[in-house]
Amino acid sequence: MLGQTSGTIAARDAGATVVIPPRATAVPRVTAATEPTQRDRHIQSIAEHGRLGWQGHTGYGKRSKAETAMARYKRILGNQLRARMLPGQQAEATIGVTILNRMIDQARPNSVRPT
Repeated sequence: MLGQTSGTIAARDAGATVVIPPRATAVPRVTAATEPTQRDRHIQSIAEHGRLGWQGHTGYGKRSKAETAMARYKRILGNQLRARMLPGQQAEATIGVTILNRMIDQARPNSVRPT
């Protein structure tokens, strides 16, 4: 049986790509009679290339960056939009993102590679 999250995703869209890191102690559920699941292929990839190699191959780092950006947005600007209508919500979100980008630009160090 698939994990609850993987099973939920598979029930909704059988063609969806699941990029959930398996636990460090996970073992493949593959048998000779069945084809490996996405989870089993992830476990095999981690065994062959290491966790960082798997993250690069699946694009897991992009997901992590997106989650971090949303957490930052919610922590600084709040969990909900205050505007009631969609155009106002879009403008509010755009302003919020612009503010966060300016804050990040102010705090980013000006790095120079030594020659």
